[in-house]
Amino acid sequence: MDSTAEWQAGDRFLLRVAGLPLASVDALCCGASVGWAEEVLAVEETLRSDGERLGDLLHLAVGATDPSPDGPDAARRRELLRLRRQIHNNKLPGRPEAAVEAVAALDPAAGERLARWLELRGELEKLLAEGEPLLAADLERGRAALRGLLADERLRLGLLLASPVLDGQVDSLLAGTGGRARKAERSLLSYVYRAACKTSPFSTFTGVATGRFGARPAPRWVRVMDDWRGQVRLNVVVLARLAELILADPVRRRDLPLRPASGWGGDEDRIRYVRRSVAAGDDAAAVTFDAVKDRLFFLRRSGTLDRLLALFAERGELRYAEVADWLAEVHGADPADCETYVSALLQLGMVRVPCLDTEVHSADPLGSFQASLRALERPWADRLAGLLDTPAATLGRYAFATGSAERRELLRELRGGLRAVQAELGAPDAGLPQTLLYEDVSAGRELAGPEPDWAGLRSVERILPAFDLTLAQRITFEGFFAARYGSGGRCDDLLGLVHDFHEDFFDQYLSFTARRTPIDASGAYVPEENWLGLSGIRALDTARRTFIDRMRAAWERHGEEPGTSADVAELRLSEADLAAVSGELPPLDRGFAARCHHLQLAPDPVSGRQLTVLNRSYGGLSFPFSRFTGLYDEGADPLSPRLRAGADRLTPPGAVFAEVTGGPVTTNLNLHGELTSYEIVCPGETGTLPEERLLRLDDLYAQADADTGRVALRSHRLGCEVIPVYLGYLVPLALPAIPRTLLLLSPSSMSPLDVWAGVPQGPSREGVTSRPRVVHGDVVLSRRSWTTTAGELPARGAREAGHLLEWRRWRRFHGLPERVFATVTAGPAGAGAKPQYVDFGSLLSLAAFETLLRDPDHRVVFREMLPGPDGLHTCSARGTHVTELAVETFTTTRRPEGGPRWQS
Repeated sequence: MDSTAEWQAGDRFLLRVAGLPLASVDALCCGASVGWAEEVLAVEETLRSDGERLGDLLHLAVGATDPSPDGPDAARRRELLRLRRQIHNNKLPGRPEAAVEAVAALDPAAGERLARWLELRGELEKLLAEGEPLLAADLERGRAALRGLLADERLRLGLLLASPVLDGQVDSLLAGTGGRARKAERSLLSYVYRAACKTSPFSTFTGVATGRFGARPAPRWVRVMDDWRGQVRLNVVVLARLAELILADPVRRRDLPLRPASGWGGDEDRIRYVRRSVAAGDDAAAVTFDAVKDRLFFLRRSGTLDRLLALFAERGELRYAEVADWLAEVHGADPADCETYVSALLQLGMVRVPCLDTEVHSADPLGSFQASLRALERPWADRLAGLLDTPAATLGRYAFATGSAERRELLRELRGGLRAVQAELGAPDAGLPQTLLYEDVSAGRELAGPEPDWAGLRSVERILPAFDLTLAQRITFEGFFAARYGSGGRCDDLLGLVHDFHEDFFDQYLSFTARRTPIDASGAYVPEENWLGLSGIRALDTARRTFIDRMRAAWERHGEEPGTSADVAELRLSEADLAAVSGELPPLDRGFAARCHHLQLAPDPVSGRQLTVLNRSYGGLSFPFSRFTGLYDEGADPLSPRLRAGADRLTPPGAVFAEVTGGPVTTNLNLHGELTSYEIVCPGETGTLPEERLLRLDDLYAQADADTGRVALRSHRLGCEVIPVYLGYLVPLALPAIPRTLLLLSPSSMSPLDVWAGVPQGPSREGVTSRPRVVHGDVVLSRRSWTTTAGELPARGAREAGHLLEWRRWRRFHGLPERVFATVTAGPAGAGAKPQYVDFGSLLSLAAFETLLRDPDHRVVFREMLPGPDGLHTCSARGTHVTELAVETFTTTRRPEGGPRWQS
């Protein structure tokens, strides 16, 4: 069946801006020492090349002597051989003048050349002696520059939230000189490099700015605001901990309103509902969230439970005490037993207290929590809400405080205010998360960007499904659906479908696939688990093998091309290469696909053409902006309504977008504005939109297309397709089972590009293998890289100047750029490792990097910094900043008139 795919790029972008200008780390370099090291290496190179020629002359001189061990030239011969070895090893002879005389007597030209070599070798000794004082002065200047950077409030404000303990030790530790001070110095350097060289939004380390492509004539430089504005929210984990304390108090919980688990149902013998369980995260970690799991649960019917549910149906909501008192009155039971019964229902999740949950669309989670308490109309709740006024006021002041000293004091006040609330709840020693606040920072809005040429990016998108980590799961779900309900089948019991899918198949499938290694030890591709024998899985495997084969062939050609090497050249993938891969992919008629790309723009230093460096690709509607909508929803022109209107314009005919929230918020990264017109309410959730915009699970059914096998959600009430979208920043695999399964029918995806998987390494050069940059059109799919192990890197132990010299020698020999990013991992895959900035011209930077090299067998990959310092395009009054663009693209597949339609 033919279909037409319409592709368009979004006109909005999100700019992620490093907090410090890149040039701020230049002062940490050892400029004089680097110049000295380069001079030493140049002299060493001259000595080496001159020594080779001199060795040839000495070889001739040795040949001219009598080789007899007892002959008249025996002593002279041994002396010449020893001298030749010393020169080969770059060692000075014990009696240089005598050596010159002895050689000159045999060959005046060789004697003259030896004299020049010895003179240069003596200069090298003097030069080497100059290194330590030069480096000591450089390190002193570098540490002074580090202290200067740490006086920058933008850096200190981020450090205050990222590591309050380290922030509190900055001044005293930098004043010291011992091992503890050096350890703190290395930790502080990692934060400095994070703020100047990376683009991961966190407080003032990295700000964000919204922009429009082609909105107006764009200058060459994108200029962000000089003064950044932040939005501060209390960590929602704090509210979850307070809710737990309230629920644990047998007196206070009597006043809490209860509701039955939403979406419950049953038959003659059992009541069926979704039970949710929460596993608390690590409060000591800088970033943490509570993990939520759901499962279908059954309770045996009883007259008591049936009458209680009938009462809830009549009243809607009952306080805990009302339920317990009703039970005591109706059954004449002991009040304590009634309390135990209600407590058991609460623990089992048959009844819930939704008023204490944090909802995803809450602009002010703490304020919403206080409002819920006051709505209880109980003295203890009013007092608790009043005690929270102090932390709320502190939050308000924190957002406008510009100095780290003031903010540090406000954090102490905030922690003290929350401790007072805990004490009121009878738990003064209860834990609080290390990170009490989350801050997002705006560097501008509605910036102008030049109209880009996305031809290369659009071409690359064709092969991204081959890298999608979720595609095999989607195909498997559709195969399970077809096996259970038949071709073109329909399921009206979504809750039962999800339960059966997980219980009968998916949970075990995930346990097997979690152990799968995509590439085995021999370098061969390992197929996906295909228990149902699905042609789509086989096609996906074929597409991946095709890409690997094409990369292997390109890699072989690359090594055979004259005048090229992995160190300097690009490996280009042709249109035919990508077409071969996309042609093998299973039909992906998803109706609608939204992608988010994280890009960096860089001028090619050789050709001068503009390159688009593809860092990451995700699938999902409004994904670049959702987390930051709260930052831009204030004022007369809020961002969320504009994004929602844009989503409405993109909606395929006969469909609506509906958000899958995943339930109450367990991390601030999931807070966002209302970005869709509808919301799917899963069992155990209450919904956040007006009732007419809520789509409850019993209103939805799943329908398969008999021609394509695609399974879609549809709504009885709306009479159209429902496209589920997830707008949070947790990976879908971290969500509970029901929303995670619904997202298998959504346009979400995760497509990390590992273009070298399954491609053999090139020859090792003293323990290092290298890869060229991989490019298609103007899109960089992979940066140049160099791979080794920690044990092959210059070892600590030499004097500091000698250690810098070893690193400079190693970098020059292997052809690495001056600045790179390095990842250190225990295994070959490198999953989860974060790249660290490394400046080979800074011993401070190298010392911070070396703390990662704990095991000589750990794998180390260095990647080029692209764009480099000369390729940045974003500036402020402070200088030029490293930035990353987040952009969206949309593909809508429209079927021709007369094509198959969904059954109603």
